[in-house]
Amino acid sequence: MSIPTEYPYDFDPTHGLGVEQLRAIRPPEAPPGFDDFWCARYAGALGVDPRPRLSDSRSSHPDWHVQNITYTSTGEFQIGGWLLLPRAGTVRRGLVVGHGYGGRAQPDFDIPVTDTAVLFPCFRGLSRSSRPEISSDPAQHVLTGIDRPDHYVLGGCVADLWLAVSALTSLYPALDGRIGYSGISFSGGIGALALACDRRIDRGHLVVPTFGNMPLWLSLPSVGSAHAVQDYRKTHPDVLGTLGLFDSAVAAARIEIPMLVAVARFDPAVAPPCQFSVANALPTSNHNEIVILDAGHFDYPGAEEQHALLAEKVRHFFEVT
Repeated sequence: MSIPTEYPYDFDPTHGLGVEQLRAIRPPEAPPGFDDFWCARYAGALGVDPRPRLSDSRSSHPDWHVQNITYTSTGEFQIGGWLLLPRAGTVRRGLVVGHGYGGRAQPDFDIPVTDTAVLFPCFRGLSRSSRPEISSDPAQHVLTGIDRPDHYVLGGCVADLWLAVSALTSLYPALDGRIGYSGISFSGGIGALALACDRRIDRGHLVVPTFGNMPLWLSLPSVGSAHAVQDYRKTHPDVLGTLGLFDSAVAAARIEIPMLVAVARFDPAVAPPCQFSVANALPTSNHNEIVILDAGHFDYPGAEEQHALLAEKVRHFFEVT
């Protein structure tokens, strides 16, 4: 193991917890109205015509045809991103890939999948989906609409994921029921919320997912978006009323598809107890696998080897059958 022992923070990003303690953490109870809230949002998203538009990209790659894509999400929000199509073989599966809170500058060309149409959306307010009224600064983005659950930006981002699936099935109807999702950090939390409702997605992969176990997320020392919300809560103590509806660990307990989830024992940006809350909440009967990394959001010895092993698991997990 290579858990970092030197770091530039005034808190311990392991929070003093070992693996067994982390594995014992359970998600909080769902707040009243949780399921109704998300079922209504999902039904609304399914009623939106994504109207995907494709254009040639300036990017090129020997293994992939690269296209720009724009599609319509809820509230007529225009979502931009990229679509990769394999140069060899045929499209037999689909995959939607999210991004961290830093946004996305280009597709991940080394994604370990074949015979797959891969859609890389930029969630609303970020990168190719930027708009003046939503800050691209993670510390501000995460606060957008936070006092009104129906207008909170995270709910819009979940809808952007659902509409990415709609866009893929609009372009390739044969992919219906053969679409996976992969998300890291910010998009890992968004993914858990989305996967709890969307039965069109047949398997999911989350890496160091955030927004899990909101009582802990709001209290454990962290950097990044969690710290921004913790500061906001000091003057807005009722914010947990909104955030309880956006708890990715509560959502994870409702996921019924096979999952591959990677969580970290050390992480300054997404507290490990919050990550493990998501992983631990998953049902035990649907072929889930939990991978434990030494650290997240931080360089460490052995990171390359651990991520290479994870990439191989991802390849098998999304393998065309």
